[in-house]
Amino acid sequence: MSSDPPAENGIGILSEQSLHAALKRWYAEPGDQLEVSVDGYVIDLVRGDLLIEIQTSNFASIRSKLRDLLQRHRVHLVYPVAVDRWIVRQSPDGSEELGRRKSPKHGRLEQVFSELVSFPRLVRSPSFTLEVALVQDEEVRRKDGKGSWRRKGWSIHDRRLLAVDAQVPLSFPSAYRDRVPAGLSEPFTSRDLSRSLALSRRLAQQMAYCLRKMGVLEVVGKRRNAYLYLPADDRASS
Repeated sequence: MSSDPPAENGIGILSEQSLHAALKRWYAEPGDQLEVSVDGYVIDLVRGDLLIEIQTSNFASIRSKLRDLLQRHRVHLVYPVAVDRWIVRQSPDGSEELGRRKSPKHGRLEQVFSELVSFPRLVRSPSFTLEVALVQDEEVRRKDGKGSWRRKGWSIHDRRLLAVDAQVPLSFPSAYRDRVPAGLSEPFTSRDLSRSLALSRRLAQQMAYCLRKMGVLEVVGKRRNAYLYLPADDRASS
């Protein structure tokens, strides 16, 4: 471990979004080391023998990094979900604010499963812990013509942290087992999960896939083209 300049396979301070930098400061405690090189990777926070990584999106990009680090270290991963978001519109060069409105969309904890599909089995490692930070943030957009057609040329320039409302640790297996709502008919499908939790069908499918790979759910058959699930017994998920 060293405090050398950020390595190429990490995210350095100069290239990170405001949200990532702000969460790093928010989580830092006295004595923590920031932006430390460990085994050739840049780690956001090092607290004793614990490595703390903050990942605002795209778990697939850190899959290999986590697998490598977990062979020798304890790793705590923090993932922020915006329960409330404000959209800030700026001029192309960012010199002028053109408007600010609250997004009608509200994030929820289950969104973490859309990222966990990249490494659901990794959750079972005794050296790995995951925490969802429920936050309020701002999404800064600029009309520079580089954005998607859905945003009509507005590109997402940055995300800014406004507040951290709650921190939800997800400990394996109990916290994941608790995400399955009580009262579901058994066996159930991802469609049943979608209806019970008011999730999109895609997110419910991702959630069911992750819980199956973790050993929290097991497939017991099919109904037409849909898998039928039951909670796995304690021996399978412990």
